[in-house]
Parts: sequence; C-alpha cells; structure tokens
Amino acid sequence: MRTARIYVSRRIFPELVAELQKSYEVVDNQADLSLTAAELAARLHDADGALLTAGERVDDALLAACPRLRVVSNIAVGYNNIDLAACTLHGVAATNTPDVLIEATADHAWALLLAAARRVTESDRYLRSGQWKGWEFDMLMGAELHGTTLGIVGMGRIGRAIARRAKGFGMRVVYHNRTRLPSVQEDGAIWMSTEEVLRSADHVILVVPYSQATHHLIGAAQLASMKPTAVLVNIARGGVVDDNALIEALQGERLAAAGLDVFENEPKLDPRFLALDNAVLTPHIASSTRATRNAMAQLAIRNLADVLGGRRPAALLNPEVWDSRRR
Repeated sequence: MRTARIYVSRRIFPELVAELQKSYEVVDNQADLSLTAAELAARLHDADGALLTAGERVDDALLAACPRLRVVSNIAVGYNNIDLAACTLHGVAATNTPDVLIEATADHAWALLLAAARRVTESDRYLRSGQWKGWEFDMLMGAELHGTTLGIVGMGRIGRAIARRAKGFGMRVVYHNRTRLPSVQEDGAIWMSTEEVLRSADHVILVVPYSQATHHLIGAAQLASMKPTAVLVNIARGGVVDDNALIEALQGERLAAAGLDVFENEPKLDPRFLALDNAVLTPHIASSTRATRNAMAQLAIRNLADVLGGRRPAALLNPEVWDSRRR
C-alpha cells in the first residue's frame, strides 16, 4: 500500500519533521520559502495531506489541482486563508489549532498594551540614539493602566485570558461579543455594544476573528469615537482595522498610541507605520514562544494523522465533510 505523502508548507522544528517521516513520505519547505499559488499547487498535486500556515491560501482552484488531498491542517487558530465550502465540495477535511495558544497570545496583547501606553519602544530609541541628557520631570510621559477601563472586542478564550490579567492592574473590564457570555464567564466584565466599548474604554484590545463581517470593524468613525488618550491593540487579524484610518488618527494625535501585531497586506505593511513613534509594531508573533509553537504544530500533526487514519479530528472546521464520508 502506498505510503501517504505529506507536504509541510513552512519551516517547523526539525524534530517534528523527523517524527512525521516515521509514518509518511514527507516533502517539506525547511528553506521557508514563500510560494506562489501555482508553486503551492504543484507541491500539493500528489499530496494526501498538508500542514499549512495562515499564509497559504486554500481555495477551489488549488483543491481542483490536488485530487489526492484529503486534509489541510492549519498551524493556526485563524483560518480565513481556507475556503471551507471549497474544502467540503472537494471532500477535504480542514482543521486548525485552537486552545493551545491562548495564554501566550494574551501575554503578547499585554506586552503591546504596556509598551504602547508607557512608550517603551519610543523610550528605547530615545536612549539608544543618544538623546537622553538627564532626568526631566515631564520626560516621555505615558498613560496610566492601573485603575482604568479596559475594553475587549471579542471575548472568546483569548479575550477572557486578557481580562483575567486585567485584575492584576485593578482595571474595570468592558467587552463586546456577538453573544453575551454567561455571568460565570464574564467574571465581573460588563457587556456593551462595540460602540459603547470604544467610547467608554481607556484602552481597547481587539481579539475578533477576521471575516467579511469584521472587515474594517475599526475605521475612521470608530477611531474618532475613542478617547484621544486611549491605546488600541490589535492581535486579531490584519483587515479588522482600517490601517489607513489608524495611521491618520495616530499622525493627528487623535489616538494616543497603538500596539499592533497584525496588518493589512502583511508583511507588506503600510510604510507610514514605521515613522510613527506612537505605534509599537511586532511581526505577527503573538503566539511565538517555543512551547506554544510546538504545541500548535503537534496539534496540527495529530489532526492530520487522525484524518489520514480514518478518525475524526478534534479540531475539524467543516464537520459536514466528515458526515458525508459516513453516508
């Protein structure tokens, strides 16, 4: 019987590749090259399964070129790179890696909030460039966090982990979620509309998934409704924020600062961000600790192995494809 062929689309830890090679024929991209759609299709043409990242687009055209493909296993929670309807149409199971990156991502949201509010990266550049000549009473004054109101837009598992950390800062938490949480999960947080959260919060963190419904959820009008002393943190997805509107708000000091891990058209972010002292920028690394990235890859591998072994994976995104296999 033919050994299943796996394609690994980006560099992962070598020991994970070695483990895969015990069970499968593995073609990997340890050179970590970015591939065009045609190049990805060529590599997946004879593959039975694929370990992908959020940077690879899976759509009808790709799947039509890959008749053997049975599973696409995303090493990410977000899956806006995957057309689930197309996967179901072609009988391909799609999976993701929820839950394992909650705490690391929540930590990074706080790292961005603290760095932006207290002007940490700006202060670092100021010192390194030799501008610091002595102590000044009003030098590089930042924004308070303790005792202020934190707004969270998207109160899923990561949002709730962020809210738990706010207790240590004595913060009041307000949030918006499409569905209000049971009181036991709110844990003292107060549900509001998105508009109310933006108006009332001293600082706002975005944790919503990207979809057509959340495209430019935060645009010029929403930014104008926020306090000019506020910090906006986006660890959701590029496209949730209208980057042009945000840049203009930061340039005009209509918003105090922003902490951003995601951007529209990343990695080709708008170069105007780079000139902003009041923007803290990181390259989509919210889940990037060794322990968390290892856990993500391990879960993605289990998802892939389950499908190829005839078992329903724990993190199946299109359950209807599994139901159709059973009929």
